[in-house]
Parts: sequence; C-alpha cells; structure tokens
Amino acid sequence: MRLTVVVGPGLVADAELLASLVATSCAELDVTGEVVTAASADELRSLLAAAQGPAVVLPGPTPPARALIGAQPPHAVWYDLTVETPAPGAVHLAGRGLWGVTWAIRHAVHRFRAPADRIAYGPDPEQWGDLRLPSTPPTGPAPVAVLLHGGFWRSIWGADLMDALAVDLAARGYASWNLEYRRPDRHGWDATTQDVEAGIAVLRDLATDRPLDLDRIVVFGHSAGGQLALRAAADLATRTGGPRVALAVSLAGVLDLTEGDRRFLGDGAISAALGGSPATVPRRYAESDPMLRLPVGVPTLLVQGTADSLDLVDANRRYAVAAADAGDDIRHLERPGDHFAVIDPGADIWHATMTAIGG
Repeated sequence: MRLTVVVGPGLVADAELLASLVATSCAELDVTGEVVTAASADELRSLLAAAQGPAVVLPGPTPPARALIGAQPPHAVWYDLTVETPAPGAVHLAGRGLWGVTWAIRHAVHRFRAPADRIAYGPDPEQWGDLRLPSTPPTGPAPVAVLLHGGFWRSIWGADLMDALAVDLAARGYASWNLEYRRPDRHGWDATTQDVEAGIAVLRDLATDRPLDLDRIVVFGHSAGGQLALRAAADLATRTGGPRVALAVSLAGVLDLTEGDRRFLGDGAISAALGGSPATVPRRYAESDPMLRLPVGVPTLLVQGTADSLDLVDANRRYAVAAADAGDDIRHLERPGDHFAVIDPGADIWHATMTAIGG
C-alpha cells in the first residue's frame, strides 16, 4: 500500500521534519509513504486526482486550497496543523500540531484497510459514528462495542483516536461503533452528554437491519471517554425502552472529577469542560463525576497503565475501592503501559483487557 501526503501551498512546517515524521509513521503501519507539494490549488487538485491509495492532505492557509477541503478522492483525510472548525462533509482533523500528522496518517490507513460506514445520528457535522461489522460474519447477532474517545473533552481530539481498537474489535467478532460527539469547548457540556446517550440509543435503529445484539453492549471509554462511558452506563440503567450497557470498560479513565479539578488535571480541563468548579456548578458534578454516581449498577472493568499519570493511577485505585464498597460489580486491571498503551491493539495491556472481558 502506498500513502500520499499532499502539502498545500503556504503550509508552515519544516519540510525535512515533516518528511521524517511521515516516514516513521508509515513504517509503523507497514505502508510506503511519499510527500508531494502543491504550488497552487489547481496542482493540489491534480495531485489528489492522481492518488491511488490513502491520502493525507495538509491544505495550508490559502483560501483557494482550503476551498477544496472535502473534495475527491473520498478516501482522503484532511488535516490542519492549526486549530480550525471541522469542514462539513469532510474527513477533517485539526489542531494537534505537527504530531497530528501521525494521527491523520493512521486514520487514513485504517479507513482504507478496514472501511467503516459513517452514519449520522444528528444534524451537526460532529454527530456521527463509524460502524464496522465483524470481519467474519457471526452465526447470530454480534455483540456491540461502543467506543468513546478521550482528549480532555477538547475538540482537537476526535474519534480517530479509537480507530485501531475499532478495527481490532471487529476482527474479534464485535460490531464496533466508534462514536464522535460534540465537545464542550465549542458546544457546552450538555451537548456532549446528550450526544453520547443519543449515539448509543441510535443502535436500536441500526439493529433493525443489521445483526446487532443489543443485550451485549460493551462501552469502551478512553481517558475523558472513560468518564463519559461510566456516566452513560449509569444514565441508561435508569431509562426504559432503549439500549442498556452490559459492561462499561474504562481505559485510563478520568474517574474523579472533583478531586481532579482540585489538582488542576489537564491544565484545568475539567472545570473548562463542565463550565465551572464543583462549587459553581455542583449539579453537573453530581451528574457527571463517576465518584459521585456510585453505585453505577452496571458491571465495570477499570484498565490502567502503571506508567500513566500518577493522578490517573491514584484515581482508578480509589474508584475501584469505592465502587466495591458501594456494591458494584467492579474489576480493576493494572498493568505496565502508558496512557496510549490501553488503546494499542498490539500492547500487552490491551490483550489482558480482552482476556478479562472474555465472552
């Protein structure tokens, strides 16, 4: 497979550093990569038309080139190093700086190797999920793995963080539903929590013509997504008539919002996301802080790497004790690994996670 990285006119980045980053990222994915540069929007269009495999496009700042965002080929991933609003109708990532090129390459390769059906569950451009049915058709309805990405609830991070797990879970016999949602920095906290619940509830509609077993829904949440997963599990446990979570899996989850805000976790990410501190918006913390929602009433698996932030290791250990004391069915898996090992299909901690989940 050959991946093409197309650089638009006027992009602010060192060419040698960019080429080195592309080469390293492609080697990790066992693909061949090349970087080509367009001097104009017309040349950018021509280079895209000539791309045969997956492509990552860095459009740069000029309006004519940016007007092409979302254009053919359909397998292109557009990436801005700077913070930008996602373009409607485009596979568009933005705001992670030069390191984000690695994530854009991963996204392009995973989409090309294991295509997903991108399905909207609302009218906003960020209300969608990528559905992958099991790689080998099951003999009956497949269990569903809902994936909730992290990123401290900030819009520069998206569902592409969970691509590798989505592909891996489909290979393991799950229908993987990799959910995007509106983040609170642009839309407010209520939009985020409503989207997660709506994105899970839409599975009932998807199951009408797809082999989905809604009695076996496992929600995997990474980092800030771990908090969202536990809140969704608790909220849906009280609803009638819709899907419920059979197992909540927190992967390096942010599980103590109150104490985390006191420790200024993520440079103030918690109060920024919730719109205030525990003193100023106590209702939001009462509804959203996993520590304050115990017992959840849903079987829960906590997975935490020991080389991660010590504050996350600490919170996960304290949550495991508190959940057990509250009567929840709780398991706590702690293994070597950093913050991203828990979402790396090749990592030992991920294999241990799937062993713990079993059937």
